[in-house]
Amino acid sequence: MIIKELNGNKPKFGTDCFIAENAVIIGEVTMGDQCSVWYNAVVRGDVHYIKIGNKVNIQDGVIIHATFQKSPTTIGNNVSIGHNAMVHGCTVHDDVLIGMGAIIMDDCIVESNSIIAAGAVVTKGTHIKSGSIYAGVPAVKVKDISQELIAGEIHRIADNYIKYAGWYKEEK
Repeated sequence: MIIKELNGNKPKFGTDCFIAENAVIIGEVTMGDQCSVWYNAVVRGDVHYIKIGNKVNIQDGVIIHATFQKSPTTIGNNVSIGHNAMVHGCTVHDDVLIGMGAIIMDDCIVESNSIIAAGAVVTKGTHIKSGSIYAGVPAVKVKDISQELIAGEIHRIADNYIKYAGWYKEEK
């Protein structure tokens, strides 16, 4: 793993986190407890800060970045960011599932209990209201989220990634 201080900013981690051997975390990054950063993921806090809450899984190939002096990236608690997604200069609240290959662009706000479908492109400045599912290119609301999806997908995936990370920590 590459954990690198840059311009006097060193990444800070909570307790019980798993960082894969080839993950890259640079600069002004703050991460909460029980987070995981998986293989080939890049969290680059070089041009603005990145704040990540508790129980966040950043899956394989994800890129998290910000926009210089303009748009930081803030991610809440209990968020799953699917393989090869890109989260850039935006705010993601608690209890959100970001599907594989999705892109969330600058100045977007994703409120709690929302799902961004795999492959969706959430264009600059989009405000996703709580309880929504967005899909497509550009992403649009396709329906309201059910309580079953909140428990069955958002919470289940976040909890599973804590379990998966535990398997890797036991191997060390």
